[in-house]
Amino acid sequence: MSKLALSDEILLTIEKPARYIGNEVNSVRKDPSKVDVRFCMCFPDVYEIGMSHLGIQILYDMFNRREDIYCERVYSPWTDLDKVMREKKIPLFALESQDPIKDFDFLGITIQYEMCYTNILQVLDLAGIPLLSKDRNDTDPIVIGGGPCTYNPEPICDFFDLFYIGEGETRYRELLDLYKECKAKELGRKEFLKKAAGIPGMYVPSLYEVSYKNDGTIDKRIPLEEGIPQVIQKELVTDVSNTYYPEKPIVPFIKVTQDRVVLEIQRGCIRGCRFCQAGQLYRPVRERNVNMLKDYAVKMLKNTGHEEISLSSLSSSDYSELPELLNFLIENCDRRKINISLPSLRIDAFSLEVMNKVQDVKKSSLTFAPEAGSQRLRNIINKGLTEEVILEGARLAFEGGWTRVKLYFMLGLPMETEEDIRGIAELCNKIAAVFYETVPKEKRTGRVQIVASTSFFIPKPFTPFQWASQRTKEEFLDKAYLTRTSIASQLNQKSIKYNWHEADVSVLEGIFARGDRRLNQVILKAYEKGCMYDAWSEYYQNDVWMQTFEECGIDISFYTTRERNDDEVFPWDFLDCGVTKQFLLREWHNAQKEAVTPNCKMQCNGCGAARFHTGICLEHFKTEEK
Repeated sequence: MSKLALSDEILLTIEKPARYIGNEVNSVRKDPSKVDVRFCMCFPDVYEIGMSHLGIQILYDMFNRREDIYCERVYSPWTDLDKVMREKKIPLFALESQDPIKDFDFLGITIQYEMCYTNILQVLDLAGIPLLSKDRNDTDPIVIGGGPCTYNPEPICDFFDLFYIGEGETRYRELLDLYKECKAKELGRKEFLKKAAGIPGMYVPSLYEVSYKNDGTIDKRIPLEEGIPQVIQKELVTDVSNTYYPEKPIVPFIKVTQDRVVLEIQRGCIRGCRFCQAGQLYRPVRERNVNMLKDYAVKMLKNTGHEEISLSSLSSSDYSELPELLNFLIENCDRRKINISLPSLRIDAFSLEVMNKVQDVKKSSLTFAPEAGSQRLRNIINKGLTEEVILEGARLAFEGGWTRVKLYFMLGLPMETEEDIRGIAELCNKIAAVFYETVPKEKRTGRVQIVASTSFFIPKPFTPFQWASQRTKEEFLDKAYLTRTSIASQLNQKSIKYNWHEADVSVLEGIFARGDRRLNQVILKAYEKGCMYDAWSEYYQNDVWMQTFEECGIDISFYTTRERNDDEVFPWDFLDCGVTKQFLLREWHNAQKEAVTPNCKMQCNGCGAARFHTGICLEHFKTEEK
């Protein structure tokens, strides 16, 4: 073990020092002097959240399989260490070697949610890397961004040299080989970035110029060099069974958010919910081979010592080999007292039967996500879930012995009425009533617990609702109040608990989600004023943010409450996520008509993802050929 970057004195004064010492089980150690490229992978949030992210585990394993590359990790220092590092001028360091990030060739930052944007600046600042790409020279690392937020990278484009658009397993080898080649020829960062822009999936923001119309919307985007692509198509793994996946995930020293083996069973989702960005970005649905999953499950459990395995997917119930996989896991895990976690399951007879097999005698809560209180609104968002299905699922659950149900809804959806909001309370009441109708008095251990949670709707790029307006903070709070009072008026109100999300944060997230390049200055200024860890309510400073927007002359309603015209050019239109804008617009119009679009298994709806010739799209082609 190399010398730690932090002294014992510092480690003993901060919370959870194990966040910063590295050397965890299965972490990789190499001699930095014997590799050609040093890459530091960053998750711009606290260690416990970052260590729960599967994407970094996959890329970390993939990079380190190459002898010429050494991939290490860094996370945002918590606020206590942040203060110490600034006072004592300690540069931010990688966990494995404890070397300063400034000495690396690449700093790769995964951007999973908008509220981490100021933490990106914290990482750059503590590392001693100039915050703006234009201020960096050949001694600074190449700062590359990836993850779902890069599907609209414009609000943070000034801070990055390069964005990788899409799934990371496909083009990194090519990018790193190019870097090695440029390094050998002693070419600088500008030459490297210009060449990198020619690799599919790579976006170099400094090579484009954006002009605006008088109304503030985008006029056009111009490449500044010849040969720079006008449109950048996302990268996609066509065969998810024969690609990189870690057999030996890193085991943290301390409890993290997802403290378990994660088995990704498929990518994408067939459902087509109109509010859901992930459902569009990761099309088409691609399943992993069940034998590959069985093999990895055994190896990962053996190599980590974890006592829980989780099946990861946007909709686990839609995985075609789920019964076979679960039977295998139940058989193997039961002997070893390993728990099986099944998120993203539809609550039907099969799922409940499975959960009965895998859950302890003490049954945890079941989760439904109706998203909307009325059938009309569920049709608008294309949820594909009827009240009958929800109530039948609840009945089956109560018969199976569950007494606690969590329900997730959204407030502020397009075309929502007060009646739709009251529908949330009425649906909760009906579910509670099903319990009292289903479970005889003598078998009850107390009241049923219905926990209803509402988040505020945020329109996201590359969804049919990217044209929709977002509600104001005051409107959001009014809707939450109406939900609360409606629940309080229900017959079974004592069985229902209600939680809601912070409205301030939802508005800011909405600004960033559909923002453009003009927001870079706001984020920079807010960070300079002390904004950081905005996703954490105890550190979020709404007044500072609102003041900063005002100082920068930015009207937030332009990004939030304004409904977009059908033909508006969006800041992200130069990216191709595989789903066409025509399809999304058609779905937006279908929402306005309250029309339901069938899921991908029922029929192909011509979204554009068929061009990748893989997954469920390939199955449709085979069916048509027959």
